[in-house]
Amino acid sequence: MTENFQFTLDKTDAGARLGKISMPRGEIRTPAFMPVGTVGTVKAMYLDQVRETGADIILGNTYHLMLRPTAERVARLGGLHKLIRWEHPILTDSGGFQVMSLSGLRKLDEQGVTFKSHVDGSLHHMSPERSIEIQGLLGSDIQMQLDECVALPAEPREIERAMEMSLRWAERCRVAFGEQPGKAMFGIVQGGDIPALRIRSAEALSQLDLKGYAIGGLAVGEPQDVMLQMLETTLPVLPTEKPRYLMGVGTPDDILKSVARGIDMFDCVMPTRSGRHGLAFTRRGKVNIRNARHAEDMRQLDEQSSCPASRDYSRAYLHHLVRSNEALGGMLLSWNNLAYYQELMQGIRKAIAEDRFADFMAETQEEWARGDLDPV
Repeated sequence: MTENFQFTLDKTDAGARLGKISMPRGEIRTPAFMPVGTVGTVKAMYLDQVRETGADIILGNTYHLMLRPTAERVARLGGLHKLIRWEHPILTDSGGFQVMSLSGLRKLDEQGVTFKSHVDGSLHHMSPERSIEIQGLLGSDIQMQLDECVALPAEPREIERAMEMSLRWAERCRVAFGEQPGKAMFGIVQGGDIPALRIRSAEALSQLDLKGYAIGGLAVGEPQDVMLQMLETTLPVLPTEKPRYLMGVGTPDDILKSVARGIDMFDCVMPTRSGRHGLAFTRRGKVNIRNARHAEDMRQLDEQSSCPASRDYSRAYLHHLVRSNEALGGMLLSWNNLAYYQELMQGIRKAIAEDRFADFMAETQEEWARGDLDPV
């Protein structure tokens, strides 16, 4: 642990990077996958379990938490870490992505975004300064700038307008954040699927000398090859000595290919959302436990896994739980999925340390391609 935010790049293997972020609340091993705890809970999971899967950091959502229980209440209760019993680092997003999804309920201008709550219809205003204030009240360790995220595909003029607005908001967020020892504010590169705009955004943000940089506005409808092209365009422009965070990504394959290009941090709701809908991620690929083929299969999801949900429960039981809409089914599959994601990250870090990331990536993809166990 350290009193200041510090990123150390320990090793590279071609484009892949092995490192760590040191903060007062703990160390984040990178490449890192951050489970999403939108409203102060990683859905269907105890936070002790989340930690035991190997997570060093989780996310909180500024938009949702400002609406309920409200940032001011969280602050009165001692901050988000105390409220949810998570003593380790927390990253909060700025709320920009959620506000984007409220297109019919919002009005955006230079000062920020005015929007109606999806909870009760009440009116709220989110400026860059207010976003940073809320994240400070929550007690967030890594705070994100307020940005405007445009869903793809979009018109180039609209993508450029949003990118330029996000740059101006980044400067205002930096001023509002000030100096907070032990904490960090990250900027967010925008620019849609236009390489020249991505480069302009990354260059301008780099001039702000922030603690870290995120790549936003991807995984919002574009094909994977477009996402990877934008990474290849953007990452060489960003400082090598700062962490790079790909927001909202993604599938295990997305993660492998993005690590290969130099990404250090990821988050996604996919492991828990998929688990609640009966889909398991395993070293053999995706398994839809709802399928009838599992109804009398007493084998485990993965007999080699260290996670009890993967190793100790039969597919037949998981199938029964999910088909019966029992909450336990979603809980066990979410546990399995988060454990698999963290096992993947552990394997990635070990492979980079041993200069064999390319081999690890190929072996992992080959195992996915072989598919699940044959039916009984």
